[in-house]
Amino acid sequence: ALLIGLWSVWVSGVLLIALSLYATQRLPLSKNRIFSHTSFSDHDTPKITIFTAPAPFTGSSGPKQSLAIRSWLALSPQISVILFSQHHSAASFAKSFGSRALVESDIDFTFLGVPFFHSMVAKSRAFKSDIYVFMDTETILLPDFVLALNYAHNLDDDWLLFASPRDVPNFPFYLDEDRKHWLKDGQRIRIQEDTLGSSWQWSCCDSRMVIAWNNGVMPLHHGVLPPFLYGKGVYNHWLINEALSSGLRFVFDASWTISNIALGDSRRQSNCLVKSSNVSDIEKGSWEYDCNSHLAAVYGLSSLHGFNYSAVMKLVKCDGQYLLINATEDFLHTYAYKKKSLWKRHIPNCWRSKTTLACVVRTIKTRNETSGCSLKDGSVHTKTLKLSFSLESLLAITADENKTVVLTVAGYSYKDMLMSWVCRLRRLRITNFLVSSLDYETYQFSVMQGLPVFNDPSAPSNISFNDCHFGTECFQRVTKVKSRLVLKILKLGYNVLLSDVDVYWFKNPLPLLSSFGPATLAAQSDEYNQTRPINLPRRLNSGFYFARSDAPTISAMGKVVRHAATSGLTEQPSFYDTLCGEGGSTRKGDNRCVEPGTNLTVHFLDRNLFPNGAYLGLWERKNVKSACKKQGCLVLHNNWISGRVKKLERQVISGLWDYDITTRMCLV
Repeated sequence: ALLIGLWSVWVSGVLLIALSLYATQRLPLSKNRIFSHTSFSDHDTPKITIFTAPAPFTGSSGPKQSLAIRSWLALSPQISVILFSQHHSAASFAKSFGSRALVESDIDFTFLGVPFFHSMVAKSRAFKSDIYVFMDTETILLPDFVLALNYAHNLDDDWLLFASPRDVPNFPFYLDEDRKHWLKDGQRIRIQEDTLGSSWQWSCCDSRMVIAWNNGVMPLHHGVLPPFLYGKGVYNHWLINEALSSGLRFVFDASWTISNIALGDSRRQSNCLVKSSNVSDIEKGSWEYDCNSHLAAVYGLSSLHGFNYSAVMKLVKCDGQYLLINATEDFLHTYAYKKKSLWKRHIPNCWRSKTTLACVVRTIKTRNETSGCSLKDGSVHTKTLKLSFSLESLLAITADENKTVVLTVAGYSYKDMLMSWVCRLRRLRITNFLVSSLDYETYQFSVMQGLPVFNDPSAPSNISFNDCHFGTECFQRVTKVKSRLVLKILKLGYNVLLSDVDVYWFKNPLPLLSSFGPATLAAQSDEYNQTRPINLPRRLNSGFYFARSDAPTISAMGKVVRHAATSGLTEQPSFYDTLCGEGGSTRKGDNRCVEPGTNLTVHFLDRNLFPNGAYLGLWERKNVKSACKKQGCLVLHNNWISGRVKKLERQVISGLWDYDITTRMCLV
């Protein structure tokens, strides 16, 4: 009987081993497998590219950012850093770190110099890397960052990980001259969690999370990434939630295996903007946060608000071993991951050492105490988005060194053409532009696109912008808004280049326009006949002109505005009849006229440089862009065509279009 019993135990053991091996091979992957950490050389380390944007976005970077970036580059020669910035100081800042730090400015920025997160992510694909990391520039990384990414790099499928920040108000350490060792009071020190003592605490700050993913086949999530403002909250939480909801990648929390040390700075706490029991005195009412929150509410698969990370898979390290675990409903599970499938088992005490189990329980318990992060208020997206800038403050921010601004006016049906116009100016590195919205919808749209927009209270209401084109009563009412705004800005002491959104810019015309002296208004001619004078009656195009802030111009523009107010036509005839006299009575030569009361000279611009929509049949050419460049066009007006749809079609088909309406990004 004893032999039979022993035989049964032996057979049962063999069968159990066989079944375990079979399960390992046939099932997605058994979850009782523990991944042990082994040492990695620099040769084994995957290529890691860290993407970030120095702040403040319109000023020089500080010593904390310099220390942080040096800590990243010191971890491995396989790490490189891309700094998104358009500020002139960024190049010298990057140069101080050597050849592994580069500046990238060819993305979308707001008028305040804040980069768009979706544009940063899109541009990251142009860089060849095994792992892509996005993080804040005031975050210190320790060697466990590389070790955790090495582990993740060996997972069998596409993944996305995140690590919450640990706020450290006092960080007394610095790197030696070789950037290899941490020092404190001149002595080498190895920074670990216990080294920081009790001075650190978990933070829910969205903008200071570390988020990383592998260069894989699967996208991060379904749908498109909204135009979030980088560094202004919400977007990391949104991305994690969408990745989890989409199920295209394995998503896990690496907060306990990546020491994401956020250098304390109360000045930047307003970028966190989340509800959290361990974050207090957070600034409310940020328009940037409200903008991001609004986008999060209208894009995506599921509601972001109230999302809790306690149920997300976690990567922990105990007794030198990496474990992927989940702790829900007082149960502890360990996981292995392969081919997007998970198989879990409870961890019997006999399978794990008491110290390992205690480490896991302690880690998860502590982490769960601070995992209740959620956004401020689920109703925030119903707020009216409003910039905290007046027209006067926008002028002071956007005007160039000559106190010149480029002004455009747009309604909602022309929002896409507005963005194509903006993208073209951005491509030309022209930033001194302003947008006047004719309706609430355009204002909201422009705020979310990061434009310097203001709402004109004098704009006509109850206008159907789907049918507001040349020749309509709507068009007549709208055009008169432009001259009133130009006059207002001139009186505030700024020169104005008024450009309709259907004017395509090949080059920056301001250097040439600025060369015209004082008391001169330079305007496009609407004359299309090549043999006739360009200053014939009512051939002044009020959709593109340059006006200086001087007494003669202001006085003459006042006359135009008063004339247009009593006219049943558009403002364009008022311009010509006021400045050049009815029937062209004050014409001078073939390209000028003089307003006698103010002695203002009106200069009609060379049509070869500033062609209208009917001149030389340029829009009918097979290759419009090539024909215009060959001719030397500075701009090309998309006028002399009736109807918004036809106008849009002509511009898109011609290739003179710079905006992707699907991704809400400027085309490269």
